[in-house]
Amino acid sequence: MRVGTSGWQYADWRGVLYPPGVPQKRWLERYGEEFGTVENNGAFYRLPRRETFEEWHDRTPDDFVMAVKASRYLTHVRRLTDPKEPVARLMGVAEGLGEKLGPILIQLPPTLRYAEDVLDGCLRCFPKGVELAVEPRHESWWNDATRRTLESHRAALVWSDRRGRLMSPLWQTTTWTYLRFHEGTSKKHPPEYGDRAMKTWLERLPGEGYVYFNNDPTGAAVRNARRFRQLATK
Repeated sequence: MRVGTSGWQYADWRGVLYPPGVPQKRWLERYGEEFGTVENNGAFYRLPRRETFEEWHDRTPDDFVMAVKASRYLTHVRRLTDPKEPVARLMGVAEGLGEKLGPILIQLPPTLRYAEDVLDGCLRCFPKGVELAVEPRHESWWNDATRRTLESHRAALVWSDRRGRLMSPLWQTTTWTYLRFHEGTSKKHPPEYGDRAMKTWLERLPGEGYVYFNNDPTGAAVRNARRFRQLATK
C-alpha cells in the first residue's frame, strides 16, 4: 500500500515536513525522502509541460510513484465529451514520468450526472496499461452499469471520506484500490483525522492500492499520512 498526500507545495508545511532552511525548489526531494507517492493535483488546474514531468522523474527516488489528476479541461469543461484530444494531450506530457507514472485520477464534476456512454468513451481513449481511478460525485452514478463500465476497463472507483462520511460505494472494480481523505473531524487539530477513523479505513482496505490525504491545511495531511503508515504496519 502506497501512502502520500495530495500535492506537496504548501507554505504551511514548513516546520511540519520542510525544515526552514530548505528552499521551495527542493521540496519535492524532501517529500520523496519520506513518502513513496504523491497525488499531483496541480495538473488539474494547469497541465505542466512534458519537460516538467521529466524533471519530476529525475528528482524523485527510483521507486517513487506520482498519480496525476486529469486536467479540468477534460473533466469540467468538456465534461468527458470528445475526450480523444484532451486525453492525448494529458498522456503526452504525463508519460514524461516514465515508470514513475501512477494512476490517472479522473474526478467528475459534482453536477455531472450518470452517463454511461460518456464515461466508457473517455476511458477507451487512454492507452492500455495505464491505471485509471474514477471519482464520480453525483449519486446518480451509483448503479450496476457504472460498476460494470469500471470493471470492463479495470479502472478503480475512488473511495473517499469527508468528515467521516463515505462519499461512494465500496466497490472494488479492479485489483487495487484508491482512497482519498478530504477532511477529518478533529476539533483540536482540524482538519485532521483521528486514529479511530483511520483504523476503520484500514479494516476496509483489501490490500494493494493508493491512499492520499487531501486535508492539506496546517500540515494535517502530512501528520495523517505518517500516522496512517504507522497504523498500517501494526
